[in-house]
Amino acid sequence: MKTYRIIFLGTPDFAVPVLNSLIAGPDEVVAVVTQPDREKGRGKRLTPPPVKTAALAAGLPVLQPTKIKTQEFRDTLAGFAPDLIVVVAYGRILPPSLLELPPLGCINVHGSLLPKYRGAAPIQWAVLKGETEVGVTVMRMDEGMDTGDILLPARLPVGPDETAGSLFLKLADLGASTLRKALDLLRQDGLPPVPQDHSQATLAPMLTKEHGLVDWSRPATELHCWIRGLDPWPTAYSFLARKRFRLFAPEVLPVLIDSAPGVLLRADKEGLLIATGQNALLIREIQPEGGKRMTVDAYICGHPLVPGQCFANA
Repeated sequence: MKTYRIIFLGTPDFAVPVLNSLIAGPDEVVAVVTQPDREKGRGKRLTPPPVKTAALAAGLPVLQPTKIKTQEFRDTLAGFAPDLIVVVAYGRILPPSLLELPPLGCINVHGSLLPKYRGAAPIQWAVLKGETEVGVTVMRMDEGMDTGDILLPARLPVGPDETAGSLFLKLADLGASTLRKALDLLRQDGLPPVPQDHSQATLAPMLTKEHGLVDWSRPATELHCWIRGLDPWPTAYSFLARKRFRLFAPEVLPVLIDSAPGVLLRADKEGLLIATGQNALLIREIQPEGGKRMTVDAYICGHPLVPGQCFANA
């Protein structure tokens, strides 16, 4: 059986199952490239990317360049004599010098059904936009951002209470199995590239904390998607009595209401029932400012909330 020498590029948790799958497979991962260690937390402790941790555990050489467009870095990768480069959420767009380096080119595992949701946050935006089906796409990389030819897609239904976080885990595993299938097909010359329909492309830009501020004038169905799409980061939030509450586990209640959007209609063991621009939204879990995530039932035992109060922007 034909086997490949592979250089793997990736950084976050999403990329780890794909790397582990390659390590366990017939091909040889000759090197791993990931982002430099970053300071994290209040103590600003220098923390390695998840891919680095997984690679070192497997005894693989790890490269963490600050610049990837240099001749020196290209020559370093060329020294590993790769047949193929596999990229999963590395975090940087590869220059032509690297795209053209391996004989079989560069393959990316992207967390969406391309051409939809090109960019840094495809899984989150799919939930934010209310998609009922998501997936991964194994694609041949070019100089654009997720614009290369499609090699092999795989699909997954979205459950009604699915969050971006829960989908990350499922799609990471799906990405690993789909890449294995793609490499087996590549060995048999059975992986023809299919150009993307660029007219159908949508973007999935990086999220910021500002995306989390809830606009209660929107319909409850939209907010239901928005809150789930921002879980676990950057999380949806709103202010009640000038205190910030992060919001989780929403449920749409199709009830007729005459209260203004943002008004707290009910606070009991079931959750917080809040008026929206259309229908009401039940929030079952919250994270009070300075506290931990908990059920509403647990919170109101010591901090009763009064119906009629209004969630606001600040």
